[in-house]
Amino acid sequence: MADAPSRDLRLLRAAAQLWDQDEQEIGFLARLFTQTSLPYRDPGDKPRWERRNGDLTLSVRPGSTGYPYGAMPRLLLNWLSTEALRTKSRDLILGRNLSDFMRQLGLSPTGGKNGTITRLMKQSDRLFQASLAVRWEGENRVAGGQMNVASEYNLWSRPSDDPDAHTLFPSVVRLSGDFFDEVTNHPVPIDLGALRALRGSALRLDIYCWLTYRMSYLRRPSTVSWEILRAQFGSELADTKQGRSQFRRDFSKHLREVLLVYREANVETTAAGVQLSPSQTHVPFRGMKSLARASNSHFPESVDSLLITSRGTG
Repeated sequence: MADAPSRDLRLLRAAAQLWDQDEQEIGFLARLFTQTSLPYRDPGDKPRWERRNGDLTLSVRPGSTGYPYGAMPRLLLNWLSTEALRTKSRDLILGRNLSDFMRQLGLSPTGGKNGTITRLMKQSDRLFQASLAVRWEGENRVAGGQMNVASEYNLWSRPSDDPDAHTLFPSVVRLSGDFFDEVTNHPVPIDLGALRALRGSALRLDIYCWLTYRMSYLRRPSTVSWEILRAQFGSELADTKQGRSQFRRDFSKHLREVLLVYREANVETTAAGVQLSPSQTHVPFRGMKSLARASNSHFPESVDSLLITSRGTG
């Protein structure tokens, strides 16, 4: 296992490459997943896992294979969201072969029990089996709904001795109608290079996507309290003085790493929480506006998707 200095050096090198790039590689993520998040570690045999962002709550129920958790499902959600916008289709083909798909996710294929190939296959199955429930509670109204990421899927059944080998039948996913509507009606543009640089930590990925979304509409300074951040991003630590202090330290460390990539973000940690000031979004607004025009022409706003996309506090 690589030590911390080696990981820090890799992140610095990846960030430096982003600073020098002439043009961004833009992807997308459904807005819901910039406001709430999946588990960071396996919750085990809990019947339900929950995270809250202000008035918005996401509940996850596992399928027979267990909870999706860690960086893999987040990278998958980004790829699925980006492909849904690109192809304007619910039916997606996951690369020419396993190796090709992993390269699209920014991963290097490695074998073995804990290799990237095995983890990707397990987490894909868990993500597509899981059931998501979203609830929004306002001052005078309560709204909610159920959603699955996929309605059907047909994936590689076991790790291949040769991930570059072509299979007789490609791996395919049919997105659920609800997920497709959420993605196409409310996409958040993100920098794919930034995701690749930050992919070693699920919390870093979540912080980056959250900041990118928040800065796209922030017009005045705002402080998000540590209590709200802990409810939104979650923690396996005990709800004690020591546990809350450790969360602050962990979050602050990962936030500093995200800011190596997203240098334009005007962010400061304080005793009260994380102070956000209006900043240049990490994806140029011209890209967001052109996407909005394209999306509006193909995907009219629906009442169902509005039920699950109200802004949270964080």
